[in-house]
Amino acid sequence: MSGKVGQCGRRADLDRDSTVAGAVHARSGSEISLELKDRVAIVTGGATGIGRGIGEVLVRYRAAIVVADLDADTAERTASDFAAMGVPSMAVVADVTKPDSIEKSVADVLARFGHIDILINNAGVAGARGWHTSADSREEDWIAAFEVNVKGIANATNAVSPVMRTQRAGKIINIASIAGREGRPALPHYSASKAAVINYTQAVADELAPFNINVNAVCPGLLWTPMWDQVGHRYARFNPRYEGLPSRQVFDTMIQDVIPLKREQTPEDIGNLIAFLVSEDARNITGQAINVDGGAFLR
Repeated sequence: MSGKVGQCGRRADLDRDSTVAGAVHARSGSEISLELKDRVAIVTGGATGIGRGIGEVLVRYRAAIVVADLDADTAERTASDFAAMGVPSMAVVADVTKPDSIEKSVADVLARFGHIDILINNAGVAGARGWHTSADSREEDWIAAFEVNVKGIANATNAVSPVMRTQRAGKIINIASIAGREGRPALPHYSASKAAVINYTQAVADELAPFNINVNAVCPGLLWTPMWDQVGHRYARFNPRYEGLPSRQVFDTMIQDVIPLKREQTPEDIGNLIAFLVSEDARNITGQAINVDGGAFLR
């Protein structure tokens, strides 16, 4: 008798597990939550590099992409590439350090689409022009890093958030860095600016939450970029292992030294996380700074 009860109980558990598994399979197979069709996403600094990579991922989920960049020609080419993938796309010339410029861009986007659902604050710099030729951070590097990386994000957010407040919906993603998690040598001005981005993200997330607006930061790890190509030589001053090595070799050696997964990150990696964060699956995630770094920063 007890054996039959046990079998019945086990069968009930199996049926329940099967039902749950089927529901999970159906959800993951349909990808309904990650469908971004008819969502309009502005990507600042979106013409090249990480910004373009983010746009390419969002295009897969059918979002309309606005490529906002200082480089008008490259922005137009990138927007044309996205349009060729079958989604609405446009380019706007935007200088995030100038409120009037970003406000005009927002007005142009509204004239075309009528709404703005997603803002990716990706535009950033490692320093002022010629920063890589100096062994140390210059005054102008500190100014440029905070003007673009921090105030630029604030300017873009201030221009877009009134639209999202009226809509009572929106997603804002700020690109920070693991350099903002822990100060490291070579680029102290850059690290400080990215720490400010993380703090700003928390403050604005709290401010905009009553309007159903999610604000999060993404902290990329080690991606091979033009900045890295220019900064590699600085690390030799702080670690003899890197002395005399070209930048790419410094980069590859650092991956082995500091990343548990032993592989570099890519713009697609960043875009994949962002696609989730701007979806309805992430509706209860706000005010967070999430690393994409292969385990480099584990605190």
